[in-house]
Amino acid sequence: MNSENSCDWHSGDPLMIKYHDEEWGIPVHDDRKIFEFMVLDAFQAGLSWRTILHKRENFRKAFDNFEPAKIDRYTDKDYDRLMADAGIVRNRAKISGTMVNARLFLDVQKEFGTFDRYIWQFTGGKTMENNWESMKQIPASSKESDAMSANLKKRGFKFVGSTICYAFMQAAGMVNDHLVKCSRRDVSR
Repeated sequence: MNSENSCDWHSGDPLMIKYHDEEWGIPVHDDRKIFEFMVLDAFQAGLSWRTILHKRENFRKAFDNFEPAKIDRYTDKDYDRLMADAGIVRNRAKISGTMVNARLFLDVQKEFGTFDRYIWQFTGGKTMENNWESMKQIPASSKESDAMSANLKKRGFKFVGSTICYAFMQAAGMVNDHLVKCSRRDVSR
């Protein structure tokens, strides 16, 4: 991609460019993929997206391809295995939070039929289109991510602050924050 016709955040990193061009901002309605983005965005807290993206394949292997039903059955042995895995971010709270979130994710699926139906309610079931000219204009949160965060927290989810929720919304295509000049701008339409 020509960087003049792209969002600036990928910094020329080939993996980041591929993610920007092929995933970021494209609406996701697959529950397993939604859970993957939730887990990765939670692990990103306090770190760069580049760090998480470069460990993504390790996360997939370590967390059984982000299958919430498998993670829900994790035991202390699995927790210890994850804490010893140098290929992922070894953070006690984030690992245990992922295990808690897997159970709650399954609860929401039962309640709504799919997690997708639940999570997309925060944008009225469609992608919110923004028209940013520069990366400086893009907010860290929104009233929608505030509402999502509050509801997830009320349900007991971990690592679901409004900023994390907004990053998730960007990744899952719930909000289109591709810059106006970006050639990937129309991915959600």
